[in-house]
This record gives sequence, structure tokens and C-alpha cells, in this order.
Amino acid sequence: MVREHKAFWEREDRLDKAEKLGMDPVEVYTLASIVEKETNQNEEKPAIAGVYLNRLRKNIRLQADPTAVFARRDFDARRVTWYHTKYDSPYNTYMYSGLPPGPICMASIASIDAVLQAESHDYLFFCARGDGSGLHAFAKTLAGHNQNAQRYRRNLRRRGKR
Repeated sequence: MVREHKAFWEREDRLDKAEKLGMDPVEVYTLASIVEKETNQNEEKPAIAGVYLNRLRKNIRLQADPTAVFARRDFDARRVTWYHTKYDSPYNTYMYSGLPPGPICMASIASIDAVLQAESHDYLFFCARGDGSGLHAFAKTLAGHNQNAQRYRRNLRRRGKR
């Protein structure tokens, strides 16, 4: 297992890519686990990873819903609420800055590579579209994010989901 782990990180220059991000493999894997839980859509994982890397660079809390769910151990949660975000745990990135102390799930290779090859953009926020696509809307500002959140709620109402 140790040999395979080492070979994995040496393939495709993964160690070099991690180093360029200023991260070690454990940190990459931890962030990849969050990306893994945020979306099933591999094509948008690099964009989501880019948002989280932007937040880390700017010392903005990640405020990742999956970390709050993990902290509360509420794996059946359909929606993240104050019940989740106000729970005191080092895994709750609504309460604590930086990465959580470790991964919150098994990250796929697609999520690991999404972190290592994250999109370069200015987005700081993302929100589910609520249109049934499983995709997210991205925003550079809180005002833009709030507009996306309104659109999300409107889409859910249209679909009879809320």
C-alpha cells in the first residue's frame, strides 16, 4: 500500500502540483474530500476546487456545507441549516478557518486531480442551481452569491421541492 501511495503521488507530477499549491498530499486529499462531497459532476470539480483555494489564499473561512454535515454526523441531512453550521467542531469550516484536521470522506481521483488542476478564476462563492442539473452557479461577490441563492430557491419552488 505504501508503494502504491507513493507511486500515485509521483504519477502525473501530482507531488509537484501539490507543492506549487503550497500543500502536501494530506492537505490536497482533505480538500479533495470536500470537493467530492460538493458535487457529483466531475466537469465542475476544478471550478469548485478553485473557489476553495481562493478562499484559503484570502484567509476566508471555507464555509463548506459537507464539513458541517460531517461534524454533526448528520449524514442524512437534505439541507444544511444553522443546526449544522453552529456546531462546534474543528471539522466545521463555518466556525474555523483553514482546512479541517483531515478528510471527511474518501476522495476520488477526479476530486484529487481537480484540486491539483483547479481552475484559476476570481470566484469566492458557489450555490447549487436548483434546476435539477446537479450543477452550481458561481459568483465573485456576496451580492452575486445572494442573487444565485435567490435563483436556487425560486428554482426549487418551481420544481415543487420547497
